Amino acid sequence: MIEGLDRYGVSLSVTDDLGAKAVAAERLGYSAIWVAGGQLATLDPLLEILRATTRVAVVPGIISLDVHGPGEIAELYAEAEGIAPGRLVVGLGGPQRMRVGAVAAVERAADEFDAGTAVPRDRRLLAALGPRKLDLARDRFGGAVTLLVNPGYTAWARARVGRRATLVVDQMVVLDDDPQSARTAAREPLGFLSTVGGYASAFSRMGFDDRDIHELSDRLVDDVVAWGDVDPVVARLGEQTAAGADHVVIGSVVTAGGLDELEIAERLAPSLRL
Repeated sequence: MIEGLDRYGVSLSVTDDLGAKAVAAERLGYSAIWVAGGQLATLDPLLEILRATTRVAVVPGIISLDVHGPGEIAELYAEAEGIAPGRLVVGLGGPQRMRVGAVAAVERAADEFDAGTAVPRDRRLLAALGPRKLDLARDRFGGAVTLLVNPGYTAWARARVGRRATLVVDQMVVLDDDPQSARTAAREPLGFLSTVGGYASAFSRMGFDDRDIHELSDRLVDDVVAWGDVDPVVARLGEQTAAGADHVVIGSVVTAGGLDELEIAERLAPSLRL
């Protein structure tokens, strides 16, 4: 199990005021601050959060191995341990541009981390949706990170990784109680993610057909995205923990003229009993 990842965390975007937002999120009571891997052209923002805060775990969600290699990640971990021991958790993902051999690349990275305990097993997570990746997360990592899954899929993933591994669900959230605008907002990031093989395969495992996936049907959006006002969003987060998630990341979709990630986290916090 990964120490420091209590029930809820929050994802923040890399902005000029990242440190201040991280401090505010920590004060709200969230146990972890996550940063999307696509925003980590460099790994410096993770160190910035560690320097600004005193308690929270800091997690990249996730570092792709074709952007930052094992050596660079090991250097990051060593520097983080010097700044804030025990607070960085490395969220790792396979090379996104590699169609063949991605699992083998993750295994080689795990070998490198293990060789000198550069990044201990209990301080690293693997982005995993399918059976092979979930098995690898169970056997070589401290646990798995899933994204765009419903509670039924979470229960299946929990059974696959067992009780000793940490299971993280990154839950997409749209804090909007208008069905049309909420689904429209959700479809923007889903439009890209649904074209990525791992997510499309997971949608198929959840019972969605090709038309659902291609058109991003209302049924699919409603199943994998928590949208609405505070109460239904909090209820969905609770369903994920009840299904077996140890830690749920609030991945807010920010809409034009709407609340930002920190404001959404602030709205949800009282009902989450952090």
